[in-house]
Amino acid sequence: MRTRNNIELDEYGCFVKNDPSKKTDLDENLDSLQAPEDDLSAFGAFVKPQKEGLLRRAEAIRHTKADETLQPETEVAAEVETETGLASEIETPQTEETVSQTPQINEIRTLPDKENLQAAGSADAASEDEVALSKVKRPIGVKLILIISLLVLFSMGIITVLVSYFISKDTRINAEDNNLTINSRTASDCQSRLNSVISSAGILYDILISDSEEESRERVVNSFYERNKFIAAISYKDLDSISYNRQFFASNEIEQSLFEAYVVQESEAVAESRQGSVKLLNASPFFGAQTIAIFTPVYSGTQSDSAVILFACDELSESFANSSINSSTLVNDEGIVLVDPDIQQILSAADMSKNQLVAAMLSSKNNNEQFVYTDDEGTEYIAAFRKLGLGGCGVVTEVRSEIVLEAVNATTRRNLYLTVSILSLAIILIWFFSKSLSSPLKALTEVANEINRGNFNTEKFEELSGNRKDEIGVLIQSTKNEREILNTVTSLTNRGVTQAIVRKEIDFEPHLKDITIFFSDIRGFTAISDGFNKRFGEKSAAEIISFLNDYMGRMVNCINITGGNVDKFEGDAIMACWGVLRDDDLSFENLPDGDPEKEEHRSLHEEHVQADALSAIRATVAMRYALMEYNKQAEIFTKAHADEPYAKYKPHIRIGSGLNSGRATVGFMGSYHKMEFTSIGDAVNLASRTESSNKPCGTDILITQDTYDILKYNFIRCPENNYTISPEHLANEVIVEMIPVAFEVKGKGKQHFYGVVNMPGFDIEGFFRQSEPDFEVDPDCIGAVGPYGPKNLHEVRELLGIPEPNFDEVDLDAAEEKTKASGK
Repeated sequence: MRTRNNIELDEYGCFVKNDPSKKTDLDENLDSLQAPEDDLSAFGAFVKPQKEGLLRRAEAIRHTKADETLQPETEVAAEVETETGLASEIETPQTEETVSQTPQINEIRTLPDKENLQAAGSADAASEDEVALSKVKRPIGVKLILIISLLVLFSMGIITVLVSYFISKDTRINAEDNNLTINSRTASDCQSRLNSVISSAGILYDILISDSEEESRERVVNSFYERNKFIAAISYKDLDSISYNRQFFASNEIEQSLFEAYVVQESEAVAESRQGSVKLLNASPFFGAQTIAIFTPVYSGTQSDSAVILFACDELSESFANSSINSSTLVNDEGIVLVDPDIQQILSAADMSKNQLVAAMLSSKNNNEQFVYTDDEGTEYIAAFRKLGLGGCGVVTEVRSEIVLEAVNATTRRNLYLTVSILSLAIILIWFFSKSLSSPLKALTEVANEINRGNFNTEKFEELSGNRKDEIGVLIQSTKNEREILNTVTSLTNRGVTQAIVRKEIDFEPHLKDITIFFSDIRGFTAISDGFNKRFGEKSAAEIISFLNDYMGRMVNCINITGGNVDKFEGDAIMACWGVLRDDDLSFENLPDGDPEKEEHRSLHEEHVQADALSAIRATVAMRYALMEYNKQAEIFTKAHADEPYAKYKPHIRIGSGLNSGRATVGFMGSYHKMEFTSIGDAVNLASRTESSNKPCGTDILITQDTYDILKYNFIRCPENNYTISPEHLANEVIVEMIPVAFEVKGKGKQHFYGVVNMPGFDIEGFFRQSEPDFEVDPDCIGAVGPYGPKNLHEVRELLGIPEPNFDEVDLDAAEEKTKASGK
């Protein structure tokens, strides 16, 4: 076992994880740094030290700012660039715009510490806590409101519940007593009236038996109906006598013959009455008026007969309509309504046998009962019944509990209103108090969420007030410092990679991916640099970097719009890739051939690879326009400063771009002191070779056979598609020309490069407005690409001032060997 910078190494020179329990003060400080890169521990002990080194670098910058001893921005820029070997003499302030355009800084110093290699599980736990805290579930303002609300609700609620309980209990007892009293009174009155009717019919029967004279009988009958106007008719079976109350039938427009028909219809009830039973039926539906038919035996001495008494129940109904909230009903032994406050119930002879109260009365052996029941709709009733002793009839009385308790409920509601009023006042006061806490904390939460989404420079930072002197003010300032740290880390690595890390969208383990790689290089950059040195002397470094920033900013913009990822800057060269951040692995290749899942994944994978290659070509043709626009503006700029001492100028430049698609190893690579997210492999090497072949081929954009094969079926007119492109792909048509010189590709034999001529459907304005909403096409540069662009490589060379090559003298394999020998 050996060590390096206090870090333990094994026999192969690999880092050894330390005991996570042995934390230093520095580790504890880093644990408090709330940055999403904690998840970097996921790719093991090899990457963990580099990640913590980045954190320590950021921590050093933050402490320097906090002590207000930070060097001027110009000195910081010079120091950083000195460390990376870019330009030690430059003293130019680094703004946010220039940071996004400057070459990527390739080295980050880390502070050695033995505790750098804590177990990956601790970082994973921290990440889980971070995700849990990213959403505020219990805001402070809500907590304060809840606490006071609970106190008010508890105190007022207890009082309201107790008052309501005791008053409701007393009111219910009184309601039950009152309901029972009403039932008993109504039943007694009803029984008295019915007995009176039956008694009157018996007296008339006794008179008719004893008086044989017809004239005398008629006088007696007329006198009887004058005194008993509510009786409509009486029929005596054995006497074969039927008498009518002519006034009743006339006033109700009822034929007297209907009564005879009704008696015949109810012959069974007549037969029961001859056996000594009393039967009450609702005759209202038959006569169309409120009437009750009583079938009862009558006696006169030793003689007896069966009487059918039809009488109007209008007067009897008055007893059932006295109470405003209690409802009483007279029903017979079958549960049919005889008398009810609702006239329609009487006229329709409603059947209440299924009513819980009526059913209880009919099945009960008791003459009277009182109880509480709930109907099918959930309504509670206080109920009572009393049997009359006449043919099984009875009076049922009920009242809804909610009506009885309405006054109690009203009092309860008033108490609730009072509670709500007090609670509302308390909430208003608490709101104004908590607003000073919750509003800035909410703004901080939104800022934190934006940072977790990778938006480090969100406009929400402007909503954070810096005038507070309390703990929240300290937290706001710390958050702003975190933004500066994240921007510093981003400028030292890669913005796309940093955002992918923050969003947890990146696979930290090195792995194989099918990607498209781009290389570009400025032609004659050495001569351009010499020109800057001769013109500006000691200040040439700053001028060169300014020029490169302008140029690279335009190129990187094209890469970013198409979803590419800038891998690195090497002097004037740019390397970028498409597909490195895509969540797309190759594990499906291990599935057996013919497996539907394998074919599905393969098809989706091929779509992704094709989209990446097309995006890369769109970016490169957009660069052609951007470069033409730059050259025009550079010429104007140079002329505008021609008369100045040390006259500033921007050189006219040409570039060569090379694209290749293939499989490469992608991931974090490097050493303990320096790591970067990059791609390596034969596909990358071939892309670099493709770029360097532009000069002998007389082109500005070259693609390899592999990239051509990916696109040719859908986007390039070629023999494989009969020189036709489907309408859905026409907007992305790519015009290419094969370079007539073949070259050797390792493991693939002879291949050809293809020069990219144009994308006829390319919309210059639509493309650049994705990043610049106010962008307008320069008419002088419109011929670079699109409908007005070149039709063949000859027109490309004329447009860009590239000499026509003599392919008879071009040897791309020899050019490659020459490039390797020169170390290019």
